[in-house]
Amino acid sequence: MSSDYLANFTKCSLIVPETRIVARLLLEGGGDPEWERQIYELNVLQKRTAKTAATYANLARSRLQTMGEGLWHLVHEGSMPVATHAVLAATVKFSPLFGDFLRTVVRHQFRRFSTHLELRHWDAYVEDCQRAQPDMPTLTDSTRGKLRQNAMRMLAEAGFIDDTRSLRLRSQAIEPAVLNYLRQQNEQYVLDCLQVCP
Repeated sequence: MSSDYLANFTKCSLIVPETRIVARLLLEGGGDPEWERQIYELNVLQKRTAKTAATYANLARSRLQTMGEGLWHLVHEGSMPVATHAVLAATVKFSPLFGDFLRTVVRHQFRRFSTHLELRHWDAYVEDCQRAQPDMPTLTDSTRGKLRQNAMRMLAEAGFIDDTRSLRLRSQAIEPAVLNYLRQQNEQYVLDCLQVCP
């Protein structure tokens, strides 16, 4: 059995604005030709290169496809806070390496009444993961750095830390509409990852 801890968020963070557009495309259900037309010809994500557009679009789609249409509606039609937490929910399901960091390390820091995260928390967490799961892919220093950078960005975008410079922890209640969807779908792992604040 292969490890679920994949380095699948090295390219970008939550990319909420782009994911809202991708959610609309998925809800419209136009199929591959329409997908390619929207992403490449019309450049709906407004990226400078086709490669960047494809990277963002495919990652957003992969994350969203871990969930059902109910969540896609929240991403596309919800307020920015609702959309952000809905994207976060899909992201932790798609990227357990990030989800488990929230569920274990970030939760532990809140329970200790810590005021800040530290970069070493991420580094130690990844080392622990690699020791615990020998089949986890080997990560280069560059990949580790990108994962850490995007993990901190995602925490900031979701409201768990003030910013990526200070790493000051901030108690963050998850939007009720997102929690309701996750409970209805019995997404207990995702709920555990998101509900880490006191």
